[in-house]
Amino acid sequence: MPPPDAPIPPAELKRLFFRLFPAVALAMFGAALDQTLVAAALPAIARSLGEVERVSWIIVLYLVANTVAAPVYGRLGDAFGRRRMLLVALGFYAAGATACAAAPSLPWLAAARVVQGFGGGGLISLSVALIAEVVPPRERGRFQAWIAAVFTGASALGPVLGGFLTGQFGWRSVFMLQLPLAMLAAYLAVTRLTNTAKGSPRGFAFDWWGLVLFSLFVAPALLALDQARKLAALPLLVAGGLALVAGVALWLLLRQERRAPDPLLPLNLLGDATIWRTNLMTGLVNGAFVGSIAFLPIYLTTVRGLSPSEVGFALLPLSACSGFGALMAGTGLARTGRTMLWPTIGLSLAAAALVVIAIGAGALPMPVLALLLAVTSLGFGSSFPMVQVTVQVAAGRERLGSATASVQFSRSLGAATGTALLGAVLFGALVVAPGDAAALFVALVNQGLGALAGLSPAARALFQSELLDAFRALFGAAALLTGLAAWLCTRVPLQRV
Repeated sequence: MPPPDAPIPPAELKRLFFRLFPAVALAMFGAALDQTLVAAALPAIARSLGEVERVSWIIVLYLVANTVAAPVYGRLGDAFGRRRMLLVALGFYAAGATACAAAPSLPWLAAARVVQGFGGGGLISLSVALIAEVVPPRERGRFQAWIAAVFTGASALGPVLGGFLTGQFGWRSVFMLQLPLAMLAAYLAVTRLTNTAKGSPRGFAFDWWGLVLFSLFVAPALLALDQARKLAALPLLVAGGLALVAGVALWLLLRQERRAPDPLLPLNLLGDATIWRTNLMTGLVNGAFVGSIAFLPIYLTTVRGLSPSEVGFALLPLSACSGFGALMAGTGLARTGRTMLWPTIGLSLAAAALVVIAIGAGALPMPVLALLLAVTSLGFGSSFPMVQVTVQVAAGRERLGSATASVQFSRSLGAATGTALLGAVLFGALVVAPGDAAALFVALVNQGLGALAGLSPAARALFQSELLDAFRALFGAAALLTGLAAWLCTRVPLQRV
């Protein structure tokens, strides 16, 4: 296999890429499909296992395990080979899915999701790093745009497929589907990923203390963000305690990583200006993107009065167009070698579109709103392939896995932080509004429009106005995060490959 920076004839490059693409695409498809697929089954799981108030732990614990696992696979992939570690990740993922499908109780299901999440944490970062082994940097954006398209398609398909499977065959079928996907991906990895790097494990010593401290940082941090979204006295107190634990663990982790011979998180790598600025940018992008996706359905039902089926169609531009944005940016990279030009333009347009949505939140015609969401999604998508390419080139081939895993960690933490922040903006605006706007909003989300039946026309009009102002604040905050990400693109030292 030629080194990834050596000139390769276009026909040979395309042959190499499409030999490995089915294996990595299927692995990534399964990981991307999981969260939206399972989210659609949550109501049925809650009814079946009878623990409605704790069912969200199925999502939260998967996210925690997924985030912790990403740098582990990155470091082990550098040392022992990414093909080998991809097979390990698929094994954990399949075992977890099997245990989920057989779960007799919520604690069993939650524990199985931890196992599955530990497998899922390696699927995306290892897949992207495997592509980087074959494709030269300048061509990498074009080909990694295919991965972005797979990710986008899986995210869009997940809610529809999850709802269908749950309705027709029960919630266990959602997890049963993931088993053959993992097995087929493993077969393709064995048969197609035969010429990938074997790794260099000589002298390698795994940083176990780093893993323990990293877990003690990530788990409380993500759980604190989950609690903080509730904006009630007790959850906020719990969030504060968890944040304190995470802060102490982070301090100890940094001390450990400075002296470890083979650190789990190589600080000299992560402290590189190109890498930390790019990772911060992708955290902001994912915070705005995932946060918007999380709250847009509520906006469309409560403010615009759409039915659930209409909401699904209204969100299609947001979920579908990011792949096109990635493809356009990747093509631009291949032609010009400019890494940050395309996300600077795309994210600036996305921020402008979010500002227009914020200003016209109550009056925009639905076709105009759909167009603005499409522009927003295209802008977000333009950053996806550029982030990977920039970080991988800055890190070099020897630390490819660790660098790629840092991007996945930034995305996960950014998504959790951004969703919590936008939720705090929304609920904060309702809390400071006159009357019982926050309580009415919670009732409206839980009970539908029937929650407003007892209000007088004047009270209903006042609440609708307060709700509209709260969503304006939310979209404005999303625009601010996106604008900051666009500015950061201009501050990344590596602008051309």
